[in-house]
Order: sequence, then C-alpha cells, then structure tokens
Amino acid sequence: MLVGAHVSPRGGLAAAVERGVERECQAIQIFNQSPRMWRPTAYGQEDFAAMRAALRGSAVRAVLIHAVYLLNCASADRTIARKSLTSLIQSLRIGDAVGAHAVVLHPGSAKTGPVKRAIARCGRVIAQALAETDRCPLHLENTAGAGGTLGRSFGELADLMDAAGGHHRLGLCLDSCHLFASGYDIRRPEGLTAVLDDGVAQVGLERLGSVHLNDSQGELGSNRDRHAPLGRGQLGEGGCAVFLSEPRFEGLPCVLETPGPDRRNGPGREEVLLALSLRRRGLASRGR
Repeated sequence: MLVGAHVSPRGGLAAAVERGVERECQAIQIFNQSPRMWRPTAYGQEDFAAMRAALRGSAVRAVLIHAVYLLNCASADRTIARKSLTSLIQSLRIGDAVGAHAVVLHPGSAKTGPVKRAIARCGRVIAQALAETDRCPLHLENTAGAGGTLGRSFGELADLMDAAGGHHRLGLCLDSCHLFASGYDIRRPEGLTAVLDDGVAQVGLERLGSVHLNDSQGELGSNRDRHAPLGRGQLGEGGCAVFLSEPRFEGLPCVLETPGPDRRNGPGREEVLLALSLRRRGLASRGR
C-alpha cells in the first residue's frame, strides 16, 4: 500500500510533489483545477515535465488526480453535462501527460430523477471522455449515499461501468468514510472482508485501483459525507488500522482526505505518519 495525502498544486504541479515529500507521502492526490470554478488551469508541457522530474527524484510513487466536485456526469441539464464532459477530458489528458495512476471521479447525481436514466446518462459521458483520451485510468468513487448521488452500492458502481461500456480503463476507488456512511460496517477485519467479497463479486477484483482513507463524523448508515481527523471519528484508530492492513489493498495508492490541523490545507505530515503507524498495527494484528 502506498500511503499519502491530498495536497495542493498551488505554485505548480512540481510544488504538489514537494508537499507530498514534506509529508513523507508515497502517493499524492491533487485537483487539476480550482474545485470552485469550471475554468481549467492552463498547464503546459513545461509544467508536466517539471512534475515528472520531481517525481523521479522523490519517494512519491503514485499520483491521483481528483476531478472537481462541480462535475455531474449524470446531469439531465445539457449545459452541466457538456461542462462535465469537457472538464473530465481535461483531467484525463493531464493524467496522460504526467503518468498519473488514475483520475478519481464522483460519478454524479440523479437529483430527484430516475436513477436508471441518470446511470445511462453518466455512462455515455464517461464513455465519450475515455474515447477522447489515451491512457490514464478512470476510477469511480463510491459515495456516502446522500440525496440522489450515484455509486452508493457496488451494484450501482457495476451498473455505471456497464453503462460506460465496461471500458478496460475503468476502475474503482473505495473511500472508507463513504463505505461506512452508506451502511457498510468495516471496523473489523471480518466486516471489511465481507464487504470486499460483495464488491469483488459484483465489480471484479481487477477493477479495484485506489482507496481513500477517511474517518467518518457520521454514524454507520448516516449517508453523511463528513470526514473526521484520522482515528477521531466513528471508525476510530482500530477501524482505520483494519482498512490500512486489508490484503486486497496491497500495492494500491491510499490517500488521506482528512480536514487537516488547520481545516484548510488537508492532511499534514503527522497524520500521514499516524496512518503509517496504524497500518503497522493492523498488519501486526493480522499476523503479517
């Protein structure tokens, strides 16, 4: 498992790598543009080359790009759907340029409309984005299940992949907070094993490509996407240790998206080191 954190690309893509190094990350995740605006950041070949060079000289072994939350690939509004497609293509092209492990996407929301139609719309947008890009994988992230969000269950994630044509570049990003908020009790090894058995049966083990480690402010089944500082939420240190030591996550990027000490700049070095410590604890309890 490659443990790391979501970091800011403020100052350039290479600066994001530097922030990862400062936090002793083995993996980093960034937004490729401002999460509050549709306008893409104008990165060029020099930016991409600088990031690749920074990565070569660092311990960071994987980069995830998180598509911004404005996207709703399932929207029935043609303007929003078109903007979502354009932004997703941009994310994937940047992923191509820097050799990213994957782009992570919240699939979208049906709002108050029929879920099946929303899944079909989302699948068409995803398929088109993949057709217009070259190499970077796209990981669909499970959701906490609030409102009409898509991807709250493995069945919905499988349906989304089918709607996108089952493309070989499609994968899955599992978020611990979202799993717990959706009603999956993953605080003990046997619980997480059962959840993953269900996921593998519906989606396939080969689709599992990345994970997010987030503790949950909300209780089991709350459908609240609210991250707590690592070990201080409903999962607790024990639940986080279980997640970090899951054998089927071995080798995958595992990124923290917790609020951070100042609740503005995301996880700090201390929280990354805590995650590494909890992983060792979890591995020891599993006899590994």
